[in-house]
Amino acid sequence: MKVSFLILSNLCIFFSFAQIGLIKGRVYNTSNNQGISQAKVQIIELTKGTITDENGNFEFSGIAPGVYSFKATAPGFRELILNEITVTNARSVDLDFALEEFVLENKEVVVKASPFVRKTESPVSLKTLNTTEIERLPGAGRDVSKVIAALPGVASRATFRNDIIIRGGSPGENKFYLDGIEVPNINHFATQGSSGGPVGLLNVNFIREVDFYSGAFPANRANGLSSVLAFKQKDGNKDALITNFALGSSDIALTFDGPLGKKADFIFSARKSYLQFLFTALKLPILPEYNDFQYKVNLNINDKNKVTFIGLGAIDLFQLYQKVNEKVTDSTQREYNSFILNNLPIQNQWNYTVGVNWVHYSKNSYQNFVVSRNMLNNTSSRYKNLIETPENLLLDYKSFEAENKFRFEHTYTKNGWRVNAGFGYEYARYFNSTYNNVTVQGFPVIIDFESNLFLSKMAAFGQVSKGFYNERLNLSFGLRTDFSNYSKSLLNPLNQLSPSFSANYKFNEQWAINANVARFHQLPSYTILGYRDANGVLVNKENNLKYISADHFVLGTEYLTKFNARFTLEGFYKNYQNYPFSIKDSLSLANVGSDFGVVGNEAVKSSSEGRTYGFEFLYQQKMFKGYYAILAYTFVNSEFKDKNGNYVPTSWDSKHIVSFTGGKIFKKGWQFGFRWLYSGGSPYTPYNIGVSALKENWDINGQGVLDYGRLNTEREAAFHQLNVRVDKKIFLEKFSMNFYLDIQNLYGYKTKVAPILLVEKDANGVPVTDPNDPTRYKTKLIDNASGIVQPTIGIIVEFAAKKKKK
Repeated sequence: MKVSFLILSNLCIFFSFAQIGLIKGRVYNTSNNQGISQAKVQIIELTKGTITDENGNFEFSGIAPGVYSFKATAPGFRELILNEITVTNARSVDLDFALEEFVLENKEVVVKASPFVRKTESPVSLKTLNTTEIERLPGAGRDVSKVIAALPGVASRATFRNDIIIRGGSPGENKFYLDGIEVPNINHFATQGSSGGPVGLLNVNFIREVDFYSGAFPANRANGLSSVLAFKQKDGNKDALITNFALGSSDIALTFDGPLGKKADFIFSARKSYLQFLFTALKLPILPEYNDFQYKVNLNINDKNKVTFIGLGAIDLFQLYQKVNEKVTDSTQREYNSFILNNLPIQNQWNYTVGVNWVHYSKNSYQNFVVSRNMLNNTSSRYKNLIETPENLLLDYKSFEAENKFRFEHTYTKNGWRVNAGFGYEYARYFNSTYNNVTVQGFPVIIDFESNLFLSKMAAFGQVSKGFYNERLNLSFGLRTDFSNYSKSLLNPLNQLSPSFSANYKFNEQWAINANVARFHQLPSYTILGYRDANGVLVNKENNLKYISADHFVLGTEYLTKFNARFTLEGFYKNYQNYPFSIKDSLSLANVGSDFGVVGNEAVKSSSEGRTYGFEFLYQQKMFKGYYAILAYTFVNSEFKDKNGNYVPTSWDSKHIVSFTGGKIFKKGWQFGFRWLYSGGSPYTPYNIGVSALKENWDINGQGVLDYGRLNTEREAAFHQLNVRVDKKIFLEKFSMNFYLDIQNLYGYKTKVAPILLVEKDANGVPVTDPNDPTRYKTKLIDNASGIVQPTIGIIVEFAAKKKKK
């Protein structure tokens, strides 16, 4: 490491001469794409400005590489600020300012721009991060899913997974959109029926910004219960072919972007992991391997028509390192490795999403025509003692989900009114072949069925927004319905009406109060919809399965300072109805979804009720004199009724969640950042040791059976860690490099999590029979701790391969 930093220091000295960057862009009316002439565009840090031409275009040249914020102003339009844009000499920067018309009732009123995004439809529970903020977050490894945890309401856990847990809701309650196209999951090794996974699927090189809604979802982006994440991707470079190479903590990535003629541009990336080689060297029992691709193509037909094509796909292989115990002498480590090998299934997955979004602009409106297809293929298997013979088969699971979607939206803006309305249709196919040996209510059971499900889903939505009294008061009302031909009850659109009302009142330009009241619905996962019994009956259809509903109540206040900072305080309450309740385990499925495998492949009833409530505090400092910071604190209480009708904590009831992120950008390309995380201990359910020890149960499970009669009566220890990151950026002519050192869990804190139940074995590895009961094995509990120091040295290289000829 010392040698690496010595080389880096010499490179810094050698390449310390100044370089220049180019910024180009366009200022236009967001309602009709008409360019705005004579608009003023300013680089805030340099107090340097320019005026747009007759088509709304502008350009800055000779700008030193760095991070800058830009502001656009034009008479009759709201000012707009684009924050923390990274300028390099390797590529030109393209900025689009989509300005909204503003109708003044009093001509003396001046509407000033804010560095923070405010939307009338979602005045509360909305946070926005751009690519600069995402890339620099310590400990995230440029993983978008981990970056979200820096925001209020998002829990961090003592695991290596990216389960997105929002305000006490389960990971399966989130929805994701990429340039307006729905993506079912944004993680590798996805948990089917949920939304988590250990590694993010999106390449941060594509992301321009992400809007994170933890409440007050827009009517056209609903059908979730806890959050909506709307990712906006960058366009390809319009001047030259750009190559970006990145070597990080777990993968190698190669990204290309550039022009495709005069009217089109593209961006494409491919990533390949090397975790399987690293884990082999570290003598770990699992060998995960992932590969992914991502692309975007823009076709600007003319000023009134733009078509965007996107694609996202992954191939994930999860194998076991069966030779892991060779040359391992520590008996505890050998025992733990054997436990993992005998319990985790071998899993293979692939998935993709492709879509087209055509935007057509009219005089005061625009229309979106969105067509997409996504598919997930998931297989897993497990054999007793790792012996792959028919008589040793414990799990054989094959499944796929395929969705074909169409959505139409019409957005009209005039005289301060904004109206959005549309409809959607989905045709889906789900297949499941399951053979599984499990323990149900204390006894071994074989689940064996095959299911084919063909399904249509429909939606209609509308939202009306208007500002009053020079937009001191802003109101928005939305209405949505989702329905499906799965059953007669789900086909009635009146049963799934989802109204939403938002209000924002500004006492002045700095201080505002915001509120939202809404009901949201979500269709249960395909694993639940398609579950059949041995006779081929759709059990959950017979059980009158319903849409899950959640009523949201949010009240908050926001204060903006004069130094690019804001303070927010929000209180929230969510009330759940009709959540799937497991018949075999007698618990709400709101408690599951944070492990590998499948969620919901079982018989359920739509009878579970729950609630989450609490408050959030946020201090967010946008870049100011080189400093930035985010301090978020959340208190949350998450609880669902158990089988006796009593409220008990859910698995996501962390109580106290803290995230403190900060950093400084220095001269000559140096940056330093830190992030400290804290999360209260998560509840867990202890083992039923008596049932687990039965030989007939242990031989098929290989692990303890949980005692759901004592659901979530124990808690893990609190989790906390410190991540730090140092960056050095070097700018050459048409070439840039970024070296970074990222250390996760700097002080090496180990969190005590739920213990592991094992059976004792003799010298030959054979389970020992309980001397007091020959029908059972002799068991023991071992402590389980999570947390190691994880240093990463990474490099990002970017250069312009070919200059576009003019």
